[in-house]
Amino acid sequence: MIPDQRHHGRSQILGAIRRAGRAARVDLAQETGISQATVTAITADLLREGLIKEVARKDEISTRGRPRVDLSLRGAAHLVAGIKIAARGLSVIVMDFEGQTIAEHLAPLPKECFAPEELLPLVAQALDCALHGAGLERGALSGFGIGLAGLIDTQTGIVRWSPSLTQRDTKFEALLSAHLGLPCFVDNDANLVAMAEMYFGKAREIKDFLVVTIENGVGLGIVLNGALYRGTRGCGAEFGHTKVALNGALCRCGQRGCLEAYVADYALLREATAPDLATLIAHANAGDAAAKDVLARAGQVFAMGLANLVNIFDPALIILSGERMQHDHLYADDVIASIRDQIVQAGGPPPEVQIHKWGDLMWAKGAAAYAISRVSDTALAQISR
Repeated sequence: MIPDQRHHGRSQILGAIRRAGRAARVDLAQETGISQATVTAITADLLREGLIKEVARKDEISTRGRPRVDLSLRGAAHLVAGIKIAARGLSVIVMDFEGQTIAEHLAPLPKECFAPEELLPLVAQALDCALHGAGLERGALSGFGIGLAGLIDTQTGIVRWSPSLTQRDTKFEALLSAHLGLPCFVDNDANLVAMAEMYFGKAREIKDFLVVTIENGVGLGIVLNGALYRGTRGCGAEFGHTKVALNGALCRCGQRGCLEAYVADYALLREATAPDLATLIAHANAGDAAAKDVLARAGQVFAMGLANLVNIFDPALIILSGERMQHDHLYADDVIASIRDQIVQAGGPPPEVQIHKWGDLMWAKGAAAYAISRVSDTALAQISR
């Protein structure tokens, strides 16, 4: 095999083992379409590098001859961390190469938007707190994934715009890598939730799916044929900034008529007299007409946006995820029914819509999954050819 083919084959095998948890060589050959001889050679490389290990078959009862084995990831091969930078706090998680949680930490933030030089020490402090809780130092980590809202070029590590940063076009990945002394990898937080679903969640066996996140803003992660789609400039999944009205409501990105400007927390609260979303929903449930109208319009706009996604991508699954999934105003029965009414009727059933009420650390898990992916790519590229 030529070098690029070898790397691709190794990536396929490692990914198949990750999805399965444990798998025999013959099963890996069947799933990937790679010949059994090549699978044997590749897995020998991965075993030699310590990325995977052999484990006894669960159904192995024979005591004669060489026992049959499965292959699984070797958790101790690498440790990574992931962090989500949110409007009100930092969520940090430390994981091993297999995706097992080693440590967690939540830290509040004093405000929502920072100059980069203000944010760097806060991230470092939160990471160190998580590591110290597990008796670890930064040097134990092979990589650190960072997720935040906004437009992010993952090829350069530049944050083009984020509600968490006062400056545009910030070389945030490089700044953080230098500050921490670690390889750091930055991406849009919704993309990383999609990675969390691929690695640990509801989409481990699904090749085409969408994750729509509703937090302080609205995000989208797109997975096509088992790979995350980011677009040429890294902003190909900005669902919250698709336009739903000409010269409409002002969005925090500076444009008008964005879907987010009708659905996100800040958009709802600027039209209501409630101090927070929970109070607004309570008012609506108590019969307040104005509160009911605000939530109803949000549901209608959200359903229209989801229907457009279905008509464009025709995914097998849509996962609605994020902090706001604790409330049901965006996935009530009438909202889901409205989606079905607005999609192209192609004769088959519409995509399944699932609600995933992850906890606060779901975003950090996605960032850790991204770190695992990037660390894996580096490790595979370094295997001698």
